[in-house]
Amino acid sequence: MNTLLRIAGVEEESIVDGPGFRYAIFTQGCPHHCPGCQNPQTHPFDGGRPVDIGELFAAVCEDPLLKGVTFSGGEPFCQPAPLAELARRVHARGLDVTVFTGYTWEQLLAAGDPAVRELLGQTDLLVDGPYLEEQRDLTLLFRGSANQRLIDVPRSLALPPEAQASPILWEQAF
Repeated sequence: MNTLLRIAGVEEESIVDGPGFRYAIFTQGCPHHCPGCQNPQTHPFDGGRPVDIGELFAAVCEDPLLKGVTFSGGEPFCQPAPLAELARRVHARGLDVTVFTGYTWEQLLAAGDPAVRELLGQTDLLVDGPYLEEQRDLTLLFRGSANQRLIDVPRSLALPPEAQASPILWEQAF
């Protein structure tokens, strides 16, 4: 199993990348290149640095204040296998996982990639869709543009397969 992840950096105690205090991991490499992207330095796939997920997990375990871990980017679904393994470890620690993606829920379901499906299965909250500058809205919780959705992944994946194309939106619990 590949446990190496290419990252642009981390934010050890973020309050803007999901609910509660979060350890935010910014993956390196993104195919979307959204105009107005908040993290354009994460776009090149050869940038950043490689890190073993064990090192990241150890850092997460050192902070008792964390509610969860966030995978952002870059595009996390370009490195789904190591992130799915890291998410498994995070869940075993009793923390939740939020993932930001420029793909839509529907695109991820249609991808047909077992590693993508595995990462989805380890995700609690998914912020989906590309950032669209013309729909920018700074009043939105955890999002930059109005097209992006907050998806309750466990509830959405629990639906019958034919109903999963209409995801259940996340309801603020705080």
